[in-house]
Amino acid sequence: MYSDAMAKPNKTEIEKRIREAGERARAEAEARKASAGKVALPHENNGPNGPEPTRYGDWERKGIASDF
Repeated sequence: MYSDAMAKPNKTEIEKRIREAGERARAEAEARKASAGKVALPHENNGPNGPEPTRYGDWERKGIASDF
């Protein structure tokens, strides 16, 4: 698999490459998050008061949760 001109990387080189890739990915994610900004949602008329009733994947109303 590895030729004479291409030496097999050792464990420290592999860890360094993984760390550098992680740092690049983190920087890209932070840049995307910064450029996305906050989305302004329109006001809902006659909607439920308080938290969204479907926030856990179930419909919650007056403390009772039911599956869809």
